[in-house]
Amino acid sequence: MSDSYSWIDEALDAIHRANWYRSPKLLTGRAGAIMQLNGQLVINFASNDYLGLAGDERLIQAAIAATKEYGTGSTGSRLITGHRQLHRDLEQAIAHLKQTEDAIVFSSGYLANLGTIAALVGKRDLVLSDQYNHSSLRNGAILSGATLRDYAHCNVENVREILQHQRDRHRRCLILTDSIFSMDGDLCPLPQLLDLANEFDSMLLVDEAHATGVLGATGSGSVEHFGCTARPIIQIGTLSKALGSLGGYVAGSAPLIDFLRNRATSWIYTTGLSPADTAAALAAIRLIVQDRDSPKDGLTNRRETLWQNVNWFKQNFSDPLSAQLPSHSPIICLQVDRPFTVLQMGNTLLQQGLFVPAIRPPTVPTSRLRITIMATHQPTQLEQLVESLHKLFSSQ
Repeated sequence: MSDSYSWIDEALDAIHRANWYRSPKLLTGRAGAIMQLNGQLVINFASNDYLGLAGDERLIQAAIAATKEYGTGSTGSRLITGHRQLHRDLEQAIAHLKQTEDAIVFSSGYLANLGTIAALVGKRDLVLSDQYNHSSLRNGAILSGATLRDYAHCNVENVREILQHQRDRHRRCLILTDSIFSMDGDLCPLPQLLDLANEFDSMLLVDEAHATGVLGATGSGSVEHFGCTARPIIQIGTLSKALGSLGGYVAGSAPLIDFLRNRATSWIYTTGLSPADTAAALAAIRLIVQDRDSPKDGLTNRRETLWQNVNWFKQNFSDPLSAQLPSHSPIICLQVDRPFTVLQMGNTLLQQGLFVPAIRPPTVPTSRLRITIMATHQPTQLEQLVESLHKLFSSQ
């Protein structure tokens, strides 16, 4: 008899031979700049917890209180089983932070992108997507059935060219971009994309996953950073990075959010965010908003410390043997020529107590060490990283 599943072993073998094999590492202890990784104490340069809120006692206590009051789960879809006032409080807090009319919370950022894009466009429509966008943006476009065209990374002229040739053939058009690109750390040309969206009667969706809490005068994100809060934009993001919790959101006009409640299938048919995650995210956003309105609890200093750490690293690590990708964020990537080499380098750093992920194709087009800086990193920890990287690249 034939084995219908034998191809899986063959595929895994091919993944191993290409040095693309991945497996999760075991973390223990509270989230932070220092972690236990597979039993080893390491300095954590792999986390997207930019402000260090995932281990913040205020978020933990908010999650505990919500669990005690409401239980552990939301029990079903919010349209079927109802939702807690806590969910609505979080959505209103997001809208306040983002300076939009309303917001809607999904159970993950991935679901937010899938459901929103598939609700906004269909088979008669056109989607333009940056070639380096997160997979959730691209997969949302594929799910929608719209005509999908990738444009060269952050290339505004390429966007214009595609729009000039194809916009009038389609009913609606949606331009998709990350604000901060997760595997490069660079920033999208948001104002220019908005100008093109306006010129060609198109919608613009920006994924603020790595910008919320990090960019902007008050930590609102790249839309605030570029001074575009008054312009029509669909803002999507996650609660799981700088906000230290779990879930995704869409922020925008009141009609847009009301439409998504009725048409975004990944919201309609998915269990609502748990009380603990909702309360933790709400506590994080309230800290940021309170800091904006009355800077007393130190998050301004925490965000300033984050950028001080980022700038210090950039100023002190400059190695002619390492190809550092341009970055406007706490994500700093160092290109390495081969997957095998970057794996070796990641393992060498780990032996020295530094957790720096080795990122390889097909996740990225070129192999790289991906370093993420946190507000809670201490100067001595950054110094240790810089010293180890200099030795590592000089030995290659």
